[in-house]
Formats: sequence, structure tokens, C-alpha cells
Amino acid sequence: MALSPRNNLPLLETDVLRTFIAIADTGSFTTAGEVVFRTPSAVSMQIKKLEEMLRVPVFRRDARSVSLTPHGEMLLSYARRIIALNNEAVARFVSPEMNGVVRLGAPDDIGELMLPGILRHLSETWPNLAIEVTIDNSTHLRRAVEEGRLDLTLFNFLNGIAPDPSLKVMTEDLVWAGKRHGHAHLKEPLPISVWEEGCIWRKQALDALTAAEKPFRVAYFCAHHMGQIAAIRADIAIAPLARFLLQEDMVALDERDGLPKLGTYDIGLAIREGATQPVQAVADYVRCVLGDRSVLDSVKAAA
Repeated sequence: MALSPRNNLPLLETDVLRTFIAIADTGSFTTAGEVVFRTPSAVSMQIKKLEEMLRVPVFRRDARSVSLTPHGEMLLSYARRIIALNNEAVARFVSPEMNGVVRLGAPDDIGELMLPGILRHLSETWPNLAIEVTIDNSTHLRRAVEEGRLDLTLFNFLNGIAPDPSLKVMTEDLVWAGKRHGHAHLKEPLPISVWEEGCIWRKQALDALTAAEKPFRVAYFCAHHMGQIAAIRADIAIAPLARFLLQEDMVALDERDGLPKLGTYDIGLAIREGATQPVQAVADYVRCVLGDRSVLDSVKAAA
């Protein structure tokens, strides 16, 4: 029986996809080579082979930067899922090694909305693997990974300000959150709710207000985002929040409301040196979830 043309399609190689993902995450062929332990020329050859196979360019290149083309954006979503699915499939056959404890950290904003769905998937995929979760601020979580007290952690950081650009897995909008039909944003000076010193959302918010010469006062402190949401719902303050944290009774305020734009921030994933296979498998799945908006939305819906 003759094979249809579709059955003769070439197969994407996971090694090439890992290189492709590394370039997309770092924005550099050279840095990506360090991530996947290949020379820049070898990385270039892999991408050339990939583009020849797909018959489309996946990167725009100039003297200063590397960025994804629309075709590359589409491929990135598939690539993350293929790598995560590959790890999941292999893990089914090496389950004796997929046991023990993986110590995972996350800031409270990510922890509340994303971790339930992630943990459910990990439990179903690797039932012998125990996940120990730590919720803390990003600075403490990064330090815990560096000191070996955590195996991996999600953390928030300002755009481009990270020791290793390959750590970035997601970029999110930071917005001014207020009560729907509320009046707190109309008060002078502007009452705001923020975290403790060192919080990147606090820094971005205060810097933006200062640059815009907008009078404000800190009306409410809380180290947990639920405290910020309580202040918003009470209409006693507005607060800088990740867009994905907005609830139905909240609204994103902007320049039309007399507030400066806050821009975006990055979410990263740090892994301890010498991570085991279970830790790497969990890390790959988390990267897949946060790197693909459609997968992230499904995980949040399942939480």
C-alpha cells in the first residue's frame, strides 16, 4: 500500500528543537550555544537545517539582534510541547528513576493560579514523584536555589535584568488594578497598595509615578497579592498587578485614567546546578506551560 505524501513528512529532531528554543529564549545564537553545549557554527547549521526542512525562515537576524518570525512564533509553541511530551513519554518507561522529591519554589502570584494545574499534571504523569512546594518572594527563592535548598524555582524579574537570559520563560503585562466602577484612582494624592522593598512590581510602579510627577501615597502594605486584591476590592487603593491576576470585579487602569503605563516584566525559571533527571523533567514541563499561552490558559482553567 502506497504511503500518502503526509506520511513522508520529515521528523523534527528534539536536539534541533532544544537549540531553537534556546535561541528564542536568549535572543542570541552564541548564548544559545552555551545553553545546549554547542559551538555557534553548529547552532547556525542546526537552524539552517531546520529552516530548509520547514521551507520558511524562523528567525530574523541582523548585526545586533535575533528575533522570531511569525513562522518562528508558531513553531516555538509546538517545540515546547514536543519537548515536554517527549520527556513525559520517556518517563513512562523509566518510572523507577522518576521518584523521590523535587523541591519547587514559586512567588505567591504564580503559585496560586498556576501551580494547582501544574501539580495535578505532574502527579498524573509521575505518581511516584513527590513535589515539595515553597512559596516566597523571588529574591529568597533565587537564593535558595543557589544554596541548594530548592531544586528549581519560578521568579519574577525586570525586563532583561537577569544573570542568564536563558532563564526567562515568559513575559507578562504589569497593570494598574482598580475596583470596577471604583473611585480610588480619582483621589489625590493617589492611594496605592504595594509590597515590601525589593519587589519588582513596587519598583516599576513607584518609578513610573515619580517619572510622571503623579502625587501618590502608600496607603496599604502587604507581602501577599491577596492582600493587594483585598485593598482593591475595598476601593481604598489601586495596585500594580500582573494582568493574569485581574478578577471579574477588577479593571486595568491606564493613561485614560491619568495613570502612567507600567509596561511588562519577566518570569524566569532557575534550576540548581547538577539537577537530577526528575528535576529536569519538571523544569521542561513548567517551561512548556509558561512558554505557551494556550497551554497556560488551559492549566489555569483546570486549577
